[in-house]
Amino acid sequence: MDAASASPYSLLFEALSSVPPSHYLLLALLTFLVFLYNFLEIHFFSDLFFTGFRGDTVSLTYHSSSHLYHSVAARCRLLHGRYLSTPWISSPHLQTAFLSFFGRAPDITYKRHLFRTPDGGTIALDWLTDSDVVEGVTHVNDTTLNCDKTPIVVVIPGLTSDSSAAYIKHLAFKIVRQGWRVVVCNHRGLGGISITSDCFYNAGWTEDLRTVIDQIHSQYPEAPLFSVGTSIGSNILVKYLGEDGVNTPIVGAAAVCCPWDLLICDRFINRRPVQKLYDRVLTVGLQGYAQLHQSIMSRLADWEGIKTSRSVRDFDNHATRVLGKFETVDSYYRHSSCASFVRKVSVPLLCISALDDPVCTWEAIPWDECRANENIILATTRHGGHLAFYEGISATSLWWVRAVDGFFMALLSSPFVNKGKKVQGSTLPVPTESSINQGPYVNFAEDGMVTAIGIVATDNVVEDESNKPVVHPNKDNDTNLETERSDHLIEKTPQRNELTQPSFPNVDVLIVPIRRRVDQLSRQNKISIWLLALIAITTTWPLVGSALGLFLQRKFKSFIPTALLRR
Repeated sequence: MDAASASPYSLLFEALSSVPPSHYLLLALLTFLVFLYNFLEIHFFSDLFFTGFRGDTVSLTYHSSSHLYHSVAARCRLLHGRYLSTPWISSPHLQTAFLSFFGRAPDITYKRHLFRTPDGGTIALDWLTDSDVVEGVTHVNDTTLNCDKTPIVVVIPGLTSDSSAAYIKHLAFKIVRQGWRVVVCNHRGLGGISITSDCFYNAGWTEDLRTVIDQIHSQYPEAPLFSVGTSIGSNILVKYLGEDGVNTPIVGAAAVCCPWDLLICDRFINRRPVQKLYDRVLTVGLQGYAQLHQSIMSRLADWEGIKTSRSVRDFDNHATRVLGKFETVDSYYRHSSCASFVRKVSVPLLCISALDDPVCTWEAIPWDECRANENIILATTRHGGHLAFYEGISATSLWWVRAVDGFFMALLSSPFVNKGKKVQGSTLPVPTESSINQGPYVNFAEDGMVTAIGIVATDNVVEDESNKPVVHPNKDNDTNLETERSDHLIEKTPQRNELTQPSFPNVDVLIVPIRRRVDQLSRQNKISIWLLALIAITTTWPLVGSALGLFLQRKFKSFIPTALLRR
């Protein structure tokens, strides 16, 4: 068969067969690399050709007349500079994975205090001071706590994270190097502590944070209190700040990689294959958390559903929703999202988010609400991943940690700290707009009112392990160890029923919350109050008008012509 009569397909096949196999392998490798480059959202070449490895500018969103920006944020060099991620992990997924598997966190040892909540739960408070990382520095004597003015930063970790997380250690080490104190408020059941009540934490449960902050403020009344929330912890923090408004002892806060709207984040994390991978990893972490506390979780929630959960939404449906007494998962997400509380934040708040965050999408950021609040500075970067923000060629530091540290240092030397102290009273009333209506964490009085215990006794601190290093056990330990730890905690904890109650109730405790509620309604609902007044005048005018007309007729009868009266 000559070439003229040959089939074009046979000629093509003959030509392809003459290509060396190594060239096909090279083409396959190149195709795979292009796919991987786009799948992992790597931006190495973008950084090289478009910015010359100078990084992208940090975008700031704030109120045009914000005093916080002009007096504090304007002095933060990092917020007005550029952020360049580490070139060899220039991908949100690579950064996030590197933080989880390697971290490169400093070696620090906390001192643990066990705190007993009003409902009988136990929270591990891990403290770190400058004497723990700097040689030659000694602790302050306990007799001088009331006069101690050393700033304290309360840190709230993310979902299923505790004080052992790499990003928490990075933050704590950076803060205490400035001579400050750091206390990591671990979520219930995390940090190697057993669940000692039927109460579990969730993304909208702020009562634990409120109780811990009030307790620390009572122990260190002269110390400025700051707070940093990360991921789910930032959602809890922002929601708490919005609930308490000016009545919080916190003088400054930072929310890093906040989810803002849990419903939007739930849709986002199930949108693409790479996001579904994060969803699965988070689900495994939640199942491990449930496994640690199986004895209680299996009694209160759907244990079979928990074991077979394939996503965070499935876990929330079988566990979180049931424990929190929510009707649906969406109602739990809507109720717990902090986006609706942003406008009520009344303390200086720095919010940091990466636009390429693979877990907490930028679509959920409440841009307009942040811009409308003079107390909020929103800093967004083009890259950074989730809680990573690695910088430098060696990837040993986190950009957001330095940004938060700089913001707090500038805030401490500003008038905002003194302004916050003037607003705070010696004793804070129980916030009325709290999350205690999430049930089962409510107390019903005989008169039908829903209340929460707001005064924490000093003996709520169950155990002081300040001389012992914090050891984070493996999450796969046998549950019997957790039971033994739980029994050990209960034996050392004084019963709340044994506390002597005052003979006469404090009238101020009863009046102040009601007065605060009336003030909040009058302040937040001015339009509604005027509208109600207009409706009242309109509906009662026929009766009032008739009575007024009759009164005027009798009063001015001698002045009105007889012809008009007969009409």
